[in-house]
Amino acid sequence: MHPTSRLRRASVVLGLCAALVGAPAAAAEPATAPAPPVITADQVMPHLDALQRIADRDGGNRAHGTPGYRDSVAYVKAALDRAGFRTALHRFTHDGATGYNLIADWPGGDPEHVVFAGAHLDSVPEGPGINDNGSGSAALLATALEVSRARLTPDRHLRFAWWGAEEAGTVGSGAYVRDLSAADRERIDVYLNVDMAGTRNIRQWLVVHDDPAATAAFEDWFAARKLPTFDIGIGGSDHVSFGDAGIPVGGFATGLDNCLHEACDRVENVDPHTETLSTNALISAVWQLAARH
Repeated sequence: MHPTSRLRRASVVLGLCAALVGAPAAAAEPATAPAPPVITADQVMPHLDALQRIADRDGGNRAHGTPGYRDSVAYVKAALDRAGFRTALHRFTHDGATGYNLIADWPGGDPEHVVFAGAHLDSVPEGPGINDNGSGSAALLATALEVSRARLTPDRHLRFAWWGAEEAGTVGSGAYVRDLSAADRERIDVYLNVDMAGTRNIRQWLVVHDDPAATAAFEDWFAARKLPTFDIGIGGSDHVSFGDAGIPVGGFATGLDNCLHEACDRVENVDPHTETLSTNALISAVWQLAARH
């Protein structure tokens, strides 16, 4: 390099340094959480079709202790494993039979701050349980798969669970919570539950009101779309297992129908439009809560 060029470059560099030192620091831009994806019925209803086929070939139900339930767990687990989740089976015993909760962790996020979402996967012995609660299980699975598809990097750690033996009295989720250490319970910032997500002729979404951030996430989503809601307080499903242990809870349901706990609770009993709305509400809440501390 020519000596004159070297001097000229040094002068420019010194000038830039002086300008940077003298300039006021720019305000840091707050990180913007990625917008949640929006799915269609084509991304959630096939999971309900699969659960229906499982029930049809396994005696007409997916109840605790039956091949139908075990095959349901295998179906969900395989989808999660392909998507990159760390999955584990939590075993418990009820009424002389081994039961299974399927737990799925998405890698990353602060393990000291967990956002946990769940739905029960079992049916009653009397029917396939596609609205109660294949619909919640499918909404949860579709949400988890969107996390994977988006390669979401949440601030909080994300965990999902499909519970066994809920129909016997929230047995599976109760066993899981009892097996947690006090420290592990403390790490769960909020638990979200979905029990029946696709009821036909829905009048309103029944929203659990406990954790303020979760309540707002769901209520604001429904309000923005002018969809009616009703405050059910804590309500009664697997989130009660967490609430009784002092863990903040949230979630929603779409209410009962005429096929509840009957053989007619088949895939035809689920309204695809309602199921899709419910799934998008859950996706939005998970995205929002995963980005908070």
